[in-house]
Amino acid sequence: MKNLATNILVGLLSTICSFYLFTQYYQPIPPESFKEDLPVQFVKQDNQPLVNTRPLHKSEIVLPDFREVSKKATNSVVNITVFSATGYRVASGSGVIISSDGFIVTNNHVVEDGSRLEVALPDKRQLNAKVIGRDPSTDLAVIQIDTRGLSPISFGNSDQVDIGEWVLAVGNPFNLTSTVTAGIVSAKARNIRILRSSYSIESFIQTDAVVNPGNSGGALVNTNGELIGINTAIISESGGYEGYSFAIPSNLVRKVIADLREYGEVRRAVLGVIIEDVTGELADALDLPAVSGVYINKVSQNSSADNAGLKVGDVIIGINGITTPSVPELQEQVALFRPGDSISVDFIRSGRKIRKENIRLKSLESVIPSGDQ
Repeated sequence: MKNLATNILVGLLSTICSFYLFTQYYQPIPPESFKEDLPVQFVKQDNQPLVNTRPLHKSEIVLPDFREVSKKATNSVVNITVFSATGYRVASGSGVIISSDGFIVTNNHVVEDGSRLEVALPDKRQLNAKVIGRDPSTDLAVIQIDTRGLSPISFGNSDQVDIGEWVLAVGNPFNLTSTVTAGIVSAKARNIRILRSSYSIESFIQTDAVVNPGNSGGALVNTNGELIGINTAIISESGGYEGYSFAIPSNLVRKVIADLREYGEVRRAVLGVIIEDVTGELADALDLPAVSGVYINKVSQNSSADNAGLKVGDVIIGINGITTPSVPELQEQVALFRPGDSISVDFIRSGRKIRKENIRLKSLESVIPSGDQ
């Protein structure tokens, strides 16, 4: 009984001491007033944006402003309507002004079946046009209207076009005034086997910018408003746009235009070889460093290649320092030159890289075997 009383007394004294110490030393912290304008933030994350705002990134992706580019390019694109001898409309497409005195480039397939051409300019004037020259092997044609003071397009370097870069497709389909669509370069040096000529050159720039049949002959431009291609073809099962459109590279366009304006025809130069793309099997057999390049199957006698010492089994990897990983790229580079021009060729023979300088190109007509390049 005595122990119980003692325990109760000790507990009571302890409680009294604790209460006394609490009242003497405890300093209560006054509550802060609630501020309604404080932004809501996530726990342990400083300097976060307000809820429902787009998060910021250290590296912002800035899309190009297409407005100025569009204004610049649309002033150089026209509509072309093609009529038969009896006056019926047989085709229509687009064209690109290349000089202030009325020269226009378009596709050969737009104008090839026409007897009369009518061009609608961006200012809505309608003028008759005449054909200066056509080239089925590249599907290009040059026409001319009798006027002055036009806004020619500026040419870009199609060799410097990169996969993934932004482009605009500018056309004038169905005479609806210029239409502009945006996309990216999906691929280069595409051969879709659409041209019918035995010596056709297909090294198309592929883009996902919307291009429909009425856009044929229109401009593919970069973000500087420079021409990098002439829109030519689409791959479609429905007849409409399905994400694949193709343009002739501007460097080839420039050369064909120069030939058609000067000679009325294209002066085509060839190496005089029958070629194929390097495959994995060929690369292994020839011990090549990569599955890339153009394999020579045959060399025509007394051709440019023959005179330069190129042989069957050689793998061409470059023309004038520009790499040629595939047949279309080799064809495109050679097609930039006229007969009589000289080029350098880089190739691999027996595992060794060799360069031949000053190879003088000959004309297509001097090459007999079909399929030579």
